[in-house]
Amino acid sequence: MNRRQTPQISSRKQPQQARSTDLVAAILQAATQVLAKEGAQRFTTARVAEKAGVSVGSVYQYFPNKAAILFRLQSEEWRQTTDMLARILGDVSEPPFKRLRSLVHAFIRSECEEAGMRVALNDAAPLYRDAPEAREARAAGEKIFKAFIKEVLPGASRDTCALASDLITTTLGAAGKEFSETPRTDAEIKRYADAMTDMFSFYIAGLAHRQSPTRKTA
Repeated sequence: MNRRQTPQISSRKQPQQARSTDLVAAILQAATQVLAKEGAQRFTTARVAEKAGVSVGSVYQYFPNKAAILFRLQSEEWRQTTDMLARILGDVSEPPFKRLRSLVHAFIRSECEEAGMRVALNDAAPLYRDAPEAREARAAGEKIFKAFIKEVLPGASRDTCALASDLITTTLGAAGKEFSETPRTDAEIKRYADAMTDMFSFYIAGLAHRQSPTRKTA
């Protein structure tokens, strides 16, 4: 049986000079525009090069294929999400459940504001989602959320924390994607985010209650 080949998605080289940095920035800006207009199915390196006003060869200097370009766009989105997780969940000056509410609101709002791009990137995900670089990028955000759950549930086992983290992040991502596919008002976003936060908070509070050493056993 032939093993499926994972496409190379790492950049061929990193720009070292200002001119090269500007070229890569122009390519990525063009890629964003092509993806938003054409969608993942019609996204090609040639279209990106044409939009950027450069040769296809210039694009290939930095990106070996269209999967590498799309992964770069996706990794930027993941980086922004990871930064948001670190900034909001890592702010220990705020109570945990207030941080969770702030995160859910920020995430749902960002999903709605960037719905078109995120849908297109999701359609392109099969091109790169199994690559080691993609798994590594996703793991950074997962690690932050697991640390938050461990903070809220200090007595919980590693498996319990992992399950809670996975359940919440998966639900948040899937529900946020579906919700954002329809244009929403500010009031709708707030109402939805509040309801989702209440659901997550109730679930976490239930786990905390079951982990409490003072809880009576039947």
